[in-house]
Amino acid sequence: MVVSTPIAEAKEPIQGHVVETWEISKTYRTGFWMNQKVESLKPLSIAVQPGETFGLLGPNGAGKTTLLKILLGVIRASGGRGTLLGKPIGDRQTKQRVGYLPENAYFYDFLTAWEFLDYIGSLFQIGKRERQRRIMAMCDLVGLAQKTAKKKQLRQYSKGMLQRVGMAQALINDPEVVFLDEPMSGLDPLGRYQVREIILSLKEQGKTIFFNSHILADVEQICDRIAILARGELLCSGSLAEVLGTDEGYQVILRGGQVEELSKYLGNLSQEQDVWHGDYQGDPQTLVDALPSLGASLISLNLARPSLEDYFIRQLRERGITTSQ
Repeated sequence: MVVSTPIAEAKEPIQGHVVETWEISKTYRTGFWMNQKVESLKPLSIAVQPGETFGLLGPNGAGKTTLLKILLGVIRASGGRGTLLGKPIGDRQTKQRVGYLPENAYFYDFLTAWEFLDYIGSLFQIGKRERQRRIMAMCDLVGLAQKTAKKKQLRQYSKGMLQRVGMAQALINDPEVVFLDEPMSGLDPLGRYQVREIILSLKEQGKTIFFNSHILADVEQICDRIAILARGELLCSGSLAEVLGTDEGYQVILRGGQVEELSKYLGNLSQEQDVWHGDYQGDPQTLVDALPSLGASLISLNLARPSLEDYFIRQLRERGITTSQ
């Protein structure tokens, strides 16, 4: 378990949305004569609240990284507008308040993690004594031994260890909002767990976290709200309860019984031969206790809410999109 380590005094609460876009889009020109257009991101509007963890989901090539780079001011949008921390996208002063971990981060191979973090801290014009304090705090936060950070060169680190260093550099300036591009990509289960714990610790500190991912099981555990992109189009957005439904209610499959009696307990009844399908609201034990008097036997009883993975795949299939596209 990663221990949450505060590294600075609490700031004033952020007013309004941390991230907000209005019909923002991106079109690239391609071809030998640059006369072909590729719509990487279709007009998209989203809003991210202070202190929430927002997950942007989608298959490879969906436009997730494009949107993130637009928000960070790395590339310009072709249309629409947006704000970050209340300022127009690209505002230079705002960048001081933002942390960013790219999907394929480049590290200086022959620097130690300590030297690399010290360099990143100097770019933010953090004083030497404060840099040292923050580097120690970051090492504790991401689970990196200070002795290792001072002596071991980055070229000797594993993928999981480099990801920890990447998380540390994204947080060295004590940002108000953290952007993470596929932070768990290429990690083994232990590495994913460690990164997930780091994100949860940031969440406890009240940081706003915006991250791209296609590892849906992790997203479901971490995120307050999500948005799904495919082929540059926003398919849906909202809280998990808004998108998936609440945990209340069950899907029931029974064998036997009569429709008149079963309908007292189950809604949306349908029958296939002698098997009944229906919805149930209430204490499941009440239904189980009533089955003998109904002349029915229970085949299955499951929560009606689908997993995020099932919902995600269904959304793509309904639009004829495969994950390989």
